[in-house]
Amino acid sequence: MEDQITRITSRLVVPFIQVYGIYIILHGHLSPGGSFSGGAIFGASLVLVALSFNLEAGSKQIPHNAASVLESGGALGYLITGLVAIALGGYYLSNKAAGFPMGEAGSLFSAGAIFIITLFVGIKVASTIATLFYYIIEGEK
Repeated sequence: MEDQITRITSRLVVPFIQVYGIYIILHGHLSPGGSFSGGAIFGASLVLVALSFNLEAGSKQIPHNAASVLESGGALGYLITGLVAIALGGYYLSNKAAGFPMGEAGSLFSAGAIFIITLFVGIKVASTIATLFYYIIEGEK
């Protein structure tokens, strides 16, 4: 009976948690929060699915191999963003000085490279949480 309640609650709540995590990642440069906290929220929702149902159901949402690829991709995107700033004549991860377009203050795309950086860090954090969870669970088997 308890498993049924947990599953139904998770099925109802997880989509909202994931949308909130994405919102925090995308709006982190405009409000409190950001890439790490949004990635942690999204990653925790993936762990919640795996714990509420089973490891196979969690793997359907984000397979273990895909989580590892996203983890590497987040780090690589962060690195490439910094290198692009150098190529544009600025310092590593410089923003306006490197020539990244700055939008209207308060809009979603108003922070130049910071938006891109927070997106990649959010992906990295969420996939790291999922990857660590899978490694811990597989290590216990």
